[in-house]
Amino acid sequence: MTYLVAHNRMAREMDKVVNSMFGGKTAPCDETECFTPRVNIVETASDVSLTFEVPGLEKGNIKVTVTDGNLTVTGERSSEFSSEVKKFVRNEFGYGKFSRSFTLPEHFDADKVMADYKNGLLVVTLPRKEETKPKEIEVKVG
Repeated sequence: MTYLVAHNRMAREMDKVVNSMFGGKTAPCDETECFTPRVNIVETASDVSLTFEVPGLEKGNIKVTVTDGNLTVTGERSSEFSSEVKKFVRNEFGYGKFSRSFTLPEHFDADKVMADYKNGLLVVTLPRKEETKPKEIEVKVG
């Protein structure tokens, strides 16, 4: 078993743990023709942002969709080299298609989801609905 295959398998197992905690799903794939981008999830009082690590992807190879309360990010990264021209001594980059899905809680406004791609990072921002944002209440001392 090559390092890349073992690494991809371990990454998918870790994704299962994270996805079980945050309602995410990773599409199945062939061990040598897939990669799963890592994601950071940050929550603030006004929104939640998911930052995907996807270096080497062209903007046109990334798709973000919101359907039936699910956020899905898909994409594809092509190999840089033809095996006929060069032979890898070591290849740790993942190539192929990926798909990550997350169930959106009802308190997020699916119509206002935003996505920005810069420097290999895809940031998807999910704003909270206005009525679910925390309200500050003044405490009176009497």
